Amino acid sequence: MGFNVHKLFFLSFFSLALLVSMHLVGATKSHKVSPSKRRKELNNCNLFSGSWVIGSSYTLYDSSSCPFLEAQFDCQKFGRLDNQYLKYSWKPDSCALPRFNGEDFLNRWKGKKIMFVGDSLSLNMWESLSCMIHASVPNATTSFSRKESVSTVIFQDYGVTIQLYRTPYLVDIIQQGVGRVLTLDSINAGKAWIDMDMLIFNSWHWWTHKGDSQGWDFIKDGPNLVKDMDRLDAFYKGLTTWAGWVDANVDPTKTKVFFQGISPTHYQGQDWNEPRKTCSGEVEPVPGPKYPAALPPEADVVNRVLKNMKKQVYLLDITLLSQLRKDGHPSIYTKDHTGNDCSHWCLPGLPDTWNILLNAALIM
Repeated sequence: MGFNVHKLFFLSFFSLALLVSMHLVGATKSHKVSPSKRRKELNNCNLFSGSWVIGSSYTLYDSSSCPFLEAQFDCQKFGRLDNQYLKYSWKPDSCALPRFNGEDFLNRWKGKKIMFVGDSLSLNMWESLSCMIHASVPNATTSFSRKESVSTVIFQDYGVTIQLYRTPYLVDIIQQGVGRVLTLDSINAGKAWIDMDMLIFNSWHWWTHKGDSQGWDFIKDGPNLVKDMDRLDAFYKGLTTWAGWVDANVDPTKTKVFFQGISPTHYQGQDWNEPRKTCSGEVEPVPGPKYPAALPPEADVVNRVLKNMKKQVYLLDITLLSQLRKDGHPSIYTKDHTGNDCSHWCLPGLPDTWNILLNAALIM
């Protein structure tokens, strides 16, 4: 009798354990999202409508471990003591973003060439992507070089080349007898962009500069040589020339083309209803989901130009989500500690999200 009781107890316990195990396996399977289902979810998602959420940690790399990171973006190294800005992640309203995996990215782009083309905001994004990938494969063989306008990181084990071509206006500045001429209908520099497998373009930051920081002496607008003109009009004409170059030179079956949307500045606190402030000392985003100030007019210029193109260019529409991140700028936390930088972004930081969105768009 005692034996039968123990036997019955053992069988009951075993049956219960089996049921629990089956339940757990079923739960695991029910939560596992297939790649095709994830792709369908992303296809139906507006990646750029959402909110910033805070967690315990979201950084994908440490600035001290990235060999490609420049001092101007390394805020932690140069004195920024708070780190809450590193803990925010972007959550679209209608889907979950795939977490970035650098090794997976390299395998998908094995043997390919990727190029960022633009100004120092392109530099921000290029360094971010290089650091994100390096953190996933820290022991991979890499090479780094910089020659004139082109900076190059190669992940040699995968044959993946990631380059930056510095050209702040996209159109050419040509040295003439009168000085440096911003030529709105010329893109000779485009010869260096041919045969890439992915191109990510960006421009605007330098179109507003005046005085000593202005990159040109005259503007050539068609047959006219002028000392200055409306900067938004000049941007529209220059970007239209770029659009013509893409339409004439890019084979969409070979090359994916993106335009990195307008990156906002945070020098004017009235934009977020705090008129006495700049980005200096800001430690959290604007609550959102809307930004008190309107979208900058240059974002409308980009939309108008892209709408009229023959070839498909994917807009990484980062403007609004970046407007909310008044906390993400280097401010005084750079190597030289001169001025207050509310234009660029700390790394790690916001440009990592731009690359997470780029990766999601590539999966779509």
